[in-house]
Amino acid sequence: MQQRSLQDEIKYQWKYGGVLIQLIGINLVTFLVIGILLVLGRLFSGNVEGFMSSIVYNVFTLHGNFQGVLIRPWGLITSIFAHFELFHFLFNMVFLYFVGKLFLTYFSASRLLYTYILGGLLGGIFQVIAYSIFPGLQGAPNYVVGASGSVMAIFMAVAFYRPMQEIHLFGIIRLKLIFLAGIFILLDLMRLGVQDNIAHFAHLGGIVFGIWSIQSLNTNKNIVTKIQRLIEQIKSRLKGKPVLKTQKGGNQKPYNTKSDDEYNAYKQAKQAEIDKILDKISKSGYDSLTKKEKQTLFDQSNN
Repeated sequence: MQQRSLQDEIKYQWKYGGVLIQLIGINLVTFLVIGILLVLGRLFSGNVEGFMSSIVYNVFTLHGNFQGVLIRPWGLITSIFAHFELFHFLFNMVFLYFVGKLFLTYFSASRLLYTYILGGLLGGIFQVIAYSIFPGLQGAPNYVVGASGSVMAIFMAVAFYRPMQEIHLFGIIRLKLIFLAGIFILLDLMRLGVQDNIAHFAHLGGIVFGIWSIQSLNTNKNIVTKIQRLIEQIKSRLKGKPVLKTQKGGNQKPYNTKSDDEYNAYKQAKQAEIDKILDKISKSGYDSLTKKEKQTLFDQSNN
């Protein structure tokens, strides 16, 4: 079997790894860009260092006050992909990978993406409000970075959807998801106001959204479903396509109306099919696939 080069492997993972790998990839690229800018600034020092730091601060961080958010609103998005420290980046990405895989056991890839972004947004909003309300936070760094709020949202969605599911921490400790979720919540609550350079209110915002995101899950009232449909309507209008409307009491089924057993069986069968196709690619190359197999792979990568 021919080994793929590093460049080909990156392209392969980006194209076929799904939303989870793409989210990790975006975080990685952002981390590298920030690191390169800061290193260049330190090497040249003086005005160049100040210029590079200004770019990083103004582009990749969420400012912790309302005025800063109004001037640089993009920080609500860029900050949830930005990390300045290696350990912070690695911890969030490892956590994102494992909870993301668990999330995809029950939910779709598109829902993972929306939960990541919306959980991070609400986390940032929580932190900005906290900075403005509580005097005890005024001495803390006035900016927010990191995917922690987004990752918390994903984890809490799974934990409150399947609270009694057991996981094995470090391959040894058996723990129910809801208990682990409770530990995270308690730790953040107990550390509020402590100047440890951790945005605990951003974590709490992600926690709140994760729990909120599974309420009324199989109905049109679900918050993620509402926002997904709103985005699709906006995209349709921008493309000049007619917008399909649903009436109350209609026969259209809401998101994920299969029973848990049916949905899990469907996911397992679909994954087995994809694994078989990927194995065929690794042995004989992409061109060996039939037209149907190529279409199946394309549909999965866009799911």
